[in-house]
Amino acid sequence: MLGNLGENLTNTMKKLVGMTVIDKKTIKEVVKDIQRALIQSDVNIALVLDLSKKIESRALEEKPPKGITPREHVITIIYEEMVNLLGKDATNLDITERPYKILFLGLQGSGKTTTIGKLCRFLQKKGFNPAVVCTDTWRPAAYEQLKQLIEDMDVPVYGDPSNKDALDLARKGLREFKNRKVVIFDTAGRHKEEKDLIAEMNELNDIINPNEAILVIDGTIGQQAGEQAKAFSQATDIGSIIITKLDGSAKGGGAMSAVAETGASIKFIGTGERIDDFELFDPERFISRLLGMGDIKSLIEKAEENIDEDIAQKTMNNMMSGKFTLLDMKNQFDMMKKMGPMQQVLNMIPGMGNKISKEATKMTEDKIEKYKVMMSSMTETEMMDPKIIKQSRIQRIARGAGVEEIEVKELLKYYNNTKKTMKGLGRRGGRLSGGTMNRMMGQFMK
Repeated sequence: MLGNLGENLTNTMKKLVGMTVIDKKTIKEVVKDIQRALIQSDVNIALVLDLSKKIESRALEEKPPKGITPREHVITIIYEEMVNLLGKDATNLDITERPYKILFLGLQGSGKTTTIGKLCRFLQKKGFNPAVVCTDTWRPAAYEQLKQLIEDMDVPVYGDPSNKDALDLARKGLREFKNRKVVIFDTAGRHKEEKDLIAEMNELNDIINPNEAILVIDGTIGQQAGEQAKAFSQATDIGSIIITKLDGSAKGGGAMSAVAETGASIKFIGTGERIDDFELFDPERFISRLLGMGDIKSLIEKAEENIDEDIAQKTMNNMMSGKFTLLDMKNQFDMMKKMGPMQQVLNMIPGMGNKISKEATKMTEDKIEKYKVMMSSMTETEMMDPKIIKQSRIQRIARGAGVEEIEVKELLKYYNNTKKTMKGLGRRGGRLSGGTMNRMMGQFMK
């Protein structure tokens, strides 16, 4: 996320961890690195300077608490001040009444339609069954695009491309979905004149009487996001922000800090192109990942949402007992993919995200996909008992998968090494050390 900001901040923290002496010169050097990283991410210079002064002042004047080293104390200060920069605590949707009505607003090109699809998936994971009303009468094929985006999720959509009256569509949508738990109202995107956006919001607001009005802001616009958020927060008492396109955005830090500075609540962030690349914004967890400190809570939540508990338990039991099969390994790959891109998952594991490069991670993901293609060319008997896979079977599997025989042998070698590693782990009581994890990942990188 946020282009190079996370990488630059993580490198700064690594440098700090490697320093043997924490003195005034060291602190000033670290602060300069942080300044450089934030300014490159389009964070307001005055805000950066204020943050720098706070970090430097606290690091030089505060004494570390008992049991905490000076290095750990400086890291804690950086973390706390970065969290303060992004404002409030996490605030989820408080869905207490039926129907809970959400009014979606956004400028043209902000990613509003895609974000509606992401919010629908997020709500489904939380046990809600949302519906969507399309009141966008300006953009060609707006209803068709919205319907196509969410039809695979079994989310009903109300709209009428022949009806050009957005207010009438809102009224009819309310009647259509009056018994649904959550109803999301899509609206037409506007140009950058906030008065147009606010005018539409006021008209629809009177009809819909939403529980939540959400403004979608494109993270690539940087500090300009603050002006949009300010206009929105001044126009309504109920409101929150979703910032999109934070994956690879060089200006994402500027957008987030500018919005937070207005006092508007950032409720969700879009972190990638996948429908699941969407999360509740929690400043503490977000900064922890950005600094390379991991986010175990989010990792556990992501696993709980995406992994079949019975299959996971069976696979783990087989791994620990030495009965690990190729089918178990395929299940393991499938579960990993459901959790999202590997680099995102690694960033949630303390100390792991900065040890494996993006290029190596991409190579690993490609290799896993190729392994799955090879396994799809195997029989059920071969998957359950890989020992029977000799040369003639290797030739057949390679032809079926469209790969070289040496690649099938590589898959079998990885399987045997993984089985051996996990069997040894089972004997030692099931503790997966960082070294063991690195060795397992290293098998892919070769």
